[in-house]
This record gives sequence, structure tokens and C-alpha cells, in this order.
Amino acid sequence: MIRVIIFSLLGFSLVACSHATKDLSLIDSKYVPVIELSGTGYERGLKHGQLLKSEIAEVYLKWKQSLRNSTKQDVDSLIDAFLSATDFEPAIKKWTPEILEEVRGIADGSGQKFKDVYAFQLVDEFWVYLDYLTNSGTDHCSCIGVSSSKNHPAYVAQNMDLESYMNGYQVLLHIHGSGKYPEQFILTCAGLIVTTGMNENGIGVNPNTLMELQSSTDGLPVAYVIRGILSQEKSEEVVPFIYSVKHASGQNYVIGIRDSVYDFEASANQIVRFYTKTEQTGIVYHTNHALINHDVKAWYLNYHKAVLAGETRDWNSEVRFSTLQKRLGRPVNEVSSEEIKSALRSKDDEKNPICHSYKEGDNVFTFSSVIYTLTGKCSVQVTKGSPDQSEYQEHFFTN
Repeated sequence: MIRVIIFSLLGFSLVACSHATKDLSLIDSKYVPVIELSGTGYERGLKHGQLLKSEIAEVYLKWKQSLRNSTKQDVDSLIDAFLSATDFEPAIKKWTPEILEEVRGIADGSGQKFKDVYAFQLVDEFWVYLDYLTNSGTDHCSCIGVSSSKNHPAYVAQNMDLESYMNGYQVLLHIHGSGKYPEQFILTCAGLIVTTGMNENGIGVNPNTLMELQSSTDGLPVAYVIRGILSQEKSEEVVPFIYSVKHASGQNYVIGIRDSVYDFEASANQIVRFYTKTEQTGIVYHTNHALINHDVKAWYLNYHKAVLAGETRDWNSEVRFSTLQKRLGRPVNEVSSEEIKSALRSKDDEKNPICHSYKEGDNVFTFSSVIYTLTGKCSVQVTKGSPDQSEYQEHFFTN
């Protein structure tokens, strides 16, 4: 049995779900707060900015300090140089203009400079820019997709691994649908438009970085690709959208569309659908190395060749991929939501775990674990932090 408890916290509605055996209090930091948003893109962003003004100010300061520590550069000058070296706005205005207005709303509501709010949305693109400067890619995220079967609905799931300064700033945006704009649940950080999400039409998307793939300085950034997918009203519009846009960053997208799951490795110059060895079972999984898209940056060519030759099996992303392969390489009807949770909590390899618990001094941690149920009674399950240290909260759509 699930019960819903509603509080007023910091001027916004916080909605959390817990099992009836466990009471929830306002100060229980294990639960992700939910903010209710509606209206135009600008109106949604304005409310986001106003309600989380102090949290946004805090996390932006920590973001800049993290950049300062890692690059040893003046951060404002670094951001200016990054924005001068890229031109994403035309693609954003073409494909997701309402989401750009949402970013403007966050800036106005929070009192932050638009330049900073705009740059903060470009998580992967900033990593790409720093990679061009230093050739130092990083590993993040493990994704799973399971098609529906006679035993269960379809699921897409992920451990969203992000930089540690975001710890404690997890929020779940509940965007109310209007007209052709679908109802959505979006897991994110205060001041950020998305990390992953699902809409009422049974469309869910989980991304993970493929740093070795070619990028574009004028493509559509990852956050806007995700929000563009989630804005689709019809399931048949999702795959054409993925193929139509020019991608700013090398990225893998595990996408659930009602009963089916898809995996696409996307780069600036090509999009390739990826199948696991167990493709006939309707299960996909992915980590942070490209396996079928060979549109690779020059300084990653040797690494990519080593991946394809099976010579990198003890590297982080490859170890995590192997863990998912061992745990999920079975017929689809045998993979339950509990099996998915077990995989997402796993630490089969101590140095390269699927689940990265937060530790002081670590650069990366599992920001949240999500499981989206795409058919039947559609729902979104999220944890605050790693799933070994936090229970999954389940949220249901209005319609």
C-alpha cells in the first residue's frame, strides 16, 4: 500500500510517497522534494527559480568552486570562453524554444545571471569543452531498458552519476500537462532543467555520456534533447526526433516507448541503434563507451580500437557493462523490477561499482537511481542519492 503525504516546504508543495510502514517527516533528507510546475516554459522556469532561489545560489557557487578546483582557472573567464567557443542557441531555438524560455525563467526567478544559468544546463557540453582542453574524459551512469512481457510491464532505469557538489540538491519536477504538452516527471538538480525523465505517454529517457564520440559546437545539447523527447505527445514521434537533430555531445540514450525499449549511440555525425547480445530478449543496457558508433575523436581512436578488441575489460565503464551483462543476460520475462533494483544497488566490483555511494572527497557519486514503469499504471521511482543508502519513492501520473 502506498500513501501520499503533502507538506508545505520552503514555499512549495513537497509530495513524497512512502510505504505505509514508514512515516515521513519534513526533515527526512532521504526523500527527493517534488515541485509542481505548470504554464508556459517561462512561467515554469520562473516558479522553479523563485521556489529554489537559495538552493540555486548555493549549488551554483559549488559548481564554480568545483570548476576552479579542477581547472585552476578563473571560472567566469572559463565560462565566457566556453560560451564564445560554442553556438548552441540556434539549435535550441529551432527544436526546443519553450525550454530555452524555461531557462530564462529560472534566471529571472532565482536572480542569477542568464549566462550562468544557460551554461549550467550544458553539463555534458562543458565536459566536452574541458575534454578538448585536457583530453581527460570521465565515466558516469549505467542505464537499463526492459521491454514488457507476459510477467511485467516495460521499464527503463538508471543510476545517474554526477559530480559530488550536487549532493543534497536533488529535486523532482512535476510538470502538469496542458494542451499538447504532456505531463512529466523530471529528476534534476536545483537550477537545472533535466537529468532524466518520463512523460504520461509512457515515454522515458535515460542518457549516459560517450565522451569519445565526435561532438558539435552548434548542435542540440543533451539537456534539450532529453526535454525534446519528453515533450513528444505521440510515441511515433520520438525516434524521428532523435534522428533529426544534430547532437552537440556524444551520448547514449536508453529510451522506453510504451512496451518497447531502444538504445541509440549518438554523435555529431551519426546516430546508430545499439543492441546488446541479448537483443532478442528485449533487454538493453549501456555504460560509457561506444560499441557501435565509430564517429570517434582523434585522441580516442586507440581507446576505441582497444574497446572493440576487448582489451579494456578492467576499465571502469567496461567493468560496469560486464556487470549489467552478467546480471541481465537472460529472457526478458525473468527480469523483474526487483532484479533491476538489485543491479542498480550492486557493487560487484569494489573499484568499479554500478552503485557509487557518496563519500566525502570523491568527485562523482550516484546522484539518484530511477526506475520508470512505462505501461499499466505508469510511475516514476527515484532515490535521493545512491539506492543502497536511500529507498525508492514512487510517484504516479495524474492521468
